[in-house]
Amino acid sequence: MSEERKNPLSDAELQAAQAAEEQKGDPALDEVEAAPIEAAEAEKEEPFDKLAARARRLTPERVRTIVESLLFLAERPLTAEEIRAATGLEVARIAQALDQLGGTYREGVSGIVLHELAGGWQLRSAPDNAEYARRFLKVKPQRLTRAALETLAIIAYRQPVTRPEIEDVRGVDSGAVVKALLERKLIKILGKKEEPGRPILYGTSREFLEFFALKDLASLPTLREFHELSEEHRDIVEKERPPQEGPRFDGLVSELADPALRAALEARQAEGDRALEELEKAIEKADETSRAADVVLRPPEPPPPEGAEAQAGPAVPEAPPPGEPGKGS
Repeated sequence: MSEERKNPLSDAELQAAQAAEEQKGDPALDEVEAAPIEAAEAEKEEPFDKLAARARRLTPERVRTIVESLLFLAERPLTAEEIRAATGLEVARIAQALDQLGGTYREGVSGIVLHELAGGWQLRSAPDNAEYARRFLKVKPQRLTRAALETLAIIAYRQPVTRPEIEDVRGVDSGAVVKALLERKLIKILGKKEEPGRPILYGTSREFLEFFALKDLASLPTLREFHELSEEHRDIVEKERPPQEGPRFDGLVSELADPALRAALEARQAEGDRALEELEKAIEKADETSRAADVVLRPPEPPPPEGAEAQAGPAVPEAPPPGEPGKGS
């Protein structure tokens, strides 16, 4: 009967011990110099005109697989022009391949989704599987502080914008936050404003679009769209926001909006509605008075008795108006 081991090692400890043993190597080869095993001569790059001529003979299915491979290898979104420079394929054929891949790698169908963002295309894991991807990679989701989100929102919606203009909206010093956003490359310097002091102008970067998975700045939701969100969608937004982290979006929108202007417009609209209602009542009352006056001033004539016309004598001519001579005078 075999003796049981005391304190057996776990699988992780066994793997670590095996890796450490492999790193020691063979002591007998310590004094031996390793021989080169890679070819010294580098492969010459094919001229682009020959590459383009060969690309024209490729089938649509082959073009699709080439574009798919490049998107899989790329660490950032690829534009159609970058794919053309690497393959010699025509932009129209690349667009057709991207359209086919978009049907294959779409959300809800595949674990890999093709996103159009930051002016290019990129393969990303499906949002529904984010929890499992983070657990496998052992990474935490990237979250921004309330101050960073507020500053980013102001820059995104008002760019180009200066630091004093950002601080006018937030009401606090934003130098440290702007510097942190610059270091993260979520914003960039666009130039200097033509005014005394020449303050620096800031705007969002390509990394900003990639971080928020936006095709371009036009994909940003408008403040009107946020106000029109249903209560159900608001609940979804609040559930996605972790507790005690990040801003309440309704507070951020209220800071960017003009509450005084909104209140004035609503008051003016209500005043106009009341005036219109009073005018309609006045017109209806005037119509009733007019109909009552017609009944008093113009009573209906009674019908003539039967045979009255036969018994009546010859008609008497009406006297002419004063100052007007009669006929035959």
